[in-house]
Amino acid sequence: MSQFIDILEEKCPKCGEGQVFATKGNPLLFRMPHMNATCPCCGHKFEKETGYFFGSMYVSYALTVAEMIAVFLVAHFFIKSFAGMMTLIATLAVLLSTFNFRLSRMIWIYLLDGKNRTV
Repeated sequence: MSQFIDILEEKCPKCGEGQVFATKGNPLLFRMPHMNATCPCCGHKFEKETGYFFGSMYVSYALTVAEMIAVFLVAHFFIKSFAGMMTLIATLAVLLSTFNFRLSRMIWIYLLDGKNRTV
């Protein structure tokens, strides 16, 4: 359970103290999240090699599809037009893009890096 909380709080997978992201980003201001190169607390390097986060694109795709399906299942009771449904889904996909970016990278880091700290 603690790893799940650390993923949501964007904590370092090794020490659990430092923040992985320096800025959160904002899709309305066209700002992407900025990731720290190393943990500010323990110095752990987040990107092991060039292309390390290519796999997180698949995680981000799965998150986006799951969100779109959930929105469709809830909204189809309220919105009957196809254009209205697509507009709602596209708007939410754009608004959640920076959240999905950060969450997919955190899931990817924890899948490959894991926690090796002693408690």
